[in-house]
Amino acid sequence: MPRYDYIALDSRGNETKGSIEVASQNEAIGRVKEMGLFPTKIIETEKVQEKSSGKKAKGKAPGKAGKKGGAMNINIKIPGFGGKVKPKVLTTFTRQLATLVDAGLPLLRGLRVLEKQERNATLKGIVGELALAIEGGSTFSEALAQHPKVFNRLFVNMVKAGELGGVLEVVLKRLAEFSEKAQKIKGKVKAALFYPVAVMIVACGILILLMVFVVPRFKEVFAGQGMKLPAFTEFVFEVSNAIKNNILETMGGAVVFVILFLLFIKTKFGRYAWDKFKLKMPAIGPVISRVSISRFARTLGTLVSSGVPILQALTIVKETAGNVIISNAIGKVHESVKEGETITAPLEASGVFPPMVVSMVDVGEQTGAMPEMLLKIADNYDEEVDNAVSAMTSLLEPIMIVFLAVVVGSIVIAMFLPLIAMISNLSGDESGGNGGGGGD
Repeated sequence: MPRYDYIALDSRGNETKGSIEVASQNEAIGRVKEMGLFPTKIIETEKVQEKSSGKKAKGKAPGKAGKKGGAMNINIKIPGFGGKVKPKVLTTFTRQLATLVDAGLPLLRGLRVLEKQERNATLKGIVGELALAIEGGSTFSEALAQHPKVFNRLFVNMVKAGELGGVLEVVLKRLAEFSEKAQKIKGKVKAALFYPVAVMIVACGILILLMVFVVPRFKEVFAGQGMKLPAFTEFVFEVSNAIKNNILETMGGAVVFVILFLLFIKTKFGRYAWDKFKLKMPAIGPVISRVSISRFARTLGTLVSSGVPILQALTIVKETAGNVIISNAIGKVHESVKEGETITAPLEASGVFPPMVVSMVDVGEQTGAMPEMLLKIADNYDEEVDNAVSAMTSLLEPIMIVFLAVVVGSIVIAMFLPLIAMISNLSGDESGGNGGGGGD
């Protein structure tokens, strides 16, 4: 009969280890639970010995043995999986799982149901691994922690808090709502930035088209006339020559600049400087600031209301802030709370958070309603993000139109200046010729 080594927790949370001889892994899980323990890991000893000696387990077919081994080892990775999952897909999965668990369906069965209907290949494989891990005696949060590329610390810690508090379905709902609101804000900002980016791309395309194909034709025409060109027209011709004759070098220079910039912002100083610049940018800065404050308030409020300890919650919020300036401010808050002080003082000292946010957090601390107050701040700033995005779009639209008009208009003027001079010369010659004829 196979022997299984188990690791389990007792009613006080103390870890216990031992071995039992039973016919199957499921029977081993049942036996451990009968002893009043909660199994966290169960490994078949014979399977470990088989792996080290290269021999087959006695009385078991290779296919079945491999299947059981996969069920017990939560670290096994299925080939072809392990990539990232889009936030929208993950949000849908979380919402569906919350609905199934809230309806009374066991977690394991809910995962199997979602695995069958999941169309995303990566998430389908991961859900299968989660189910195998739970069958092997692992907790849901432990299984999620094996996939950090898909489930971040926020997700894992909230699920862990839900498991300990027996409110997993509530936590899953909060996670789904959190992800949906985050995606909504992100979508609004992307939609607002789409117009100026599109205008810039069109402007660059028109500029290259004019400089490479149109301006050289005018240059050939003016060269045949043998006339002296205005300084501005000569400058445009020189720029056109530089772009046309060095198109590959120009594109290569642009690519090198982008690569160097990306490498720069990956450095500690570069990331700090870039994040600070983003917060100070006109029009765009207020939007980024409001989005960061909304994310901070919603993440911290969701974690604390789900039962995650405040210090652990602040650590997670710091890692998911998305901006070094905000992250450093949250780090100071963490140190303050760690030393037994309030959250309000370091928030106010940072200079990043507006007085209204500081005041609402202060009220939340004094009344013991910190999670509710943080979520109210997040809702309020979500509305402010909408207003800031509308204001930014209203400001950027005329700026982009004027920019495009100036770029194209300058080239057109440069081409028309010699034409105006030619027309003036022709008019002067005709006037002189007619005057001479009248004298005869």
